[in-house]
Amino acid sequence: MRSGVRLGIDVGKVRIGVSRSDPHGMLATPLETVARSEDAADRRRIGEIVTELGVFEIIVGLPLALSGAHTASTADAVSFAETLEAEVEVPVRLVDERLSTVSAHSALRASGKNSKSARPVVDQVAATIILQHALDAERASGHPPGRPIEPSIGP
Repeated sequence: MRSGVRLGIDVGKVRIGVSRSDPHGMLATPLETVARSEDAADRRRIGEIVTELGVFEIIVGLPLALSGAHTASTADAVSFAETLEAEVEVPVRLVDERLSTVSAHSALRASGKNSKSARPVVDQVAATIILQHALDAERASGHPPGRPIEPSIGP
């Protein structure tokens, strides 16, 4: 298991959930919710977090249909991850996140929170579920989780 702090990212159209791991890569915890922006303020904030925590890797949830097919959200998450990696200069990996938001809603309901008041927290919990899944997968396999961002090849 590689050591070092990782960030988990759940990319949404309105908000981005952010979670972090401990330095040993054992436990993911919610960190904050960042407003999605057109002007790169969201990526700048994530870059600040990367610097503050000394993050060595970012795990971005890859939303796929239950069948495994790509969706519009898949393209959005991949585009965000590619741009983020170029701007923060930290490796970014994409990890399957099917049902992470559903799991986050279920966990919050079980803790007594209603879904309307918990919307910003849902994104953090989803990011935590994505990151914990990645940590567990790496611990079980001995290999980094998901897949790295592929460099774009020009025309």
